[in-house]
Amino acid sequence: MHTPDFKRMRMNLRAPEEQRTRIDAHGEEGIPAAQLNALMPHVTFRTSSGDKIYFKDNGNPQARYDILKWYFLEIGNKKSIKVGSFDGSESDGKLFVNDSANLWGPYFSEFAHSRCSEPCKPGFRKAKVEGAPSCCYTCVLCADGEMSNITDAPSCMKCSKYEKSNSVRNSCFPRNINYLSYGDQLGATLSSISVTFSISCAVILGIFIKYRETPIVRDNNRYLSCLLLISLMLCFLCTLLFIGRPTQICCLLRQVTFGVVFTISVSSVLAKTLTVIIAFNATKPGSKLKKYVGTQLAIILVIVCSLVEIVISAMWMASNPPFPEADTLSDPDYIILLCNEGSGFFLFCIFGYIGTLALLSFIAAFLAKDFPDRFNEAKNITFSMLGFCSVWGAFVPAYLSSKGSRMVAVEIFAILSSSAGLLGCIFIPKCYIIFLRPELNRKDNVVRKQ
Repeated sequence: MHTPDFKRMRMNLRAPEEQRTRIDAHGEEGIPAAQLNALMPHVTFRTSSGDKIYFKDNGNPQARYDILKWYFLEIGNKKSIKVGSFDGSESDGKLFVNDSANLWGPYFSEFAHSRCSEPCKPGFRKAKVEGAPSCCYTCVLCADGEMSNITDAPSCMKCSKYEKSNSVRNSCFPRNINYLSYGDQLGATLSSISVTFSISCAVILGIFIKYRETPIVRDNNRYLSCLLLISLMLCFLCTLLFIGRPTQICCLLRQVTFGVVFTISVSSVLAKTLTVIIAFNATKPGSKLKKYVGTQLAIILVIVCSLVEIVISAMWMASNPPFPEADTLSDPDYIILLCNEGSGFFLFCIFGYIGTLALLSFIAAFLAKDFPDRFNEAKNITFSMLGFCSVWGAFVPAYLSSKGSRMVAVEIFAILSSSAGLLGCIFIPKCYIIFLRPELNRKDNVVRKQ
């Protein structure tokens, strides 16, 4: 609280000299005051200075005061200087202050404030102090996402949902936009890995086509191998739908594309494993499985499994399709552009269906891993499915605990790592034999070993 030093200086109002004349309330001796009060409103006269004096109905003169500045000196003396006046004789009153009279000197340079609280600066709001007078308050910084741009603001204003407040809370400015972009280091890295692996699939596919008549390619169902390579190449490429600014078409296609091509991949692995099991058991005397040996059953299995996935996706698109959305609530600093999946139920139906096929492939490959076949790839499929299930088992909690671009990056990483596991475990050993151990890839050697 700022208060002037009244021991040194004081200003007051004083009636002019002409008005400081006492009038006996009783008049002359023997004259009643009421007969005198009745006469007072009719008395009017002018002073020597020319001021007009008259009395009101109650006998009081009109308000006319001098404004004095008082000095209280150290030795006990005092001094006054007239610095203005107030004339209430007019209906609206007149106040005159002499600005050249050094109103506040010598002890003050400006008006001495008498306040309970300092003004609240922009960025703050007034808050009542419990138990204190109404003029007393404290200043509270506006909350994040709010601002005040005036002094002594009674409350803070909320920024729009597309804006945030600055650090001093006196203005709002646009929030940054967050999504996994090709220009980001993470987005560029993931897209480069995706393209590299898809090119690798295309190269291996070309190798298998060139060496399609060799035992290691022919005896492991070359048609399913080529189908698996094509689906894996599409799996790597489908991650590009997850990178970049979300659009309506990308939101519609990315999960559906991922679901269908992954179903083809995993069902191809399952079909390859079942082909090995059927071929081994068909060699037993009296077995009825001989009629199922060949590629026809495997292709039918892939088609049926893929149709189930297509039906789930069609129901999803027809009932509650995904759409692009701007999330303004998850992060106060960013507007997160994402694809709202529309229905979490159908999304996890797709994940659950693919996971079920992967689990069946793992079980079947584990049971067939010890079959006596020179080119039995059941062991390789077992390792690939073990890695596949581990990746997607860890994906679910990581996906649910992430937000923004990191959520998308988690799903891309799961797609890339699980697809790379299939590619590496199933096809790299075959390429090793084709190029580095060609003596093992001859028909006479295969027959002799068997």
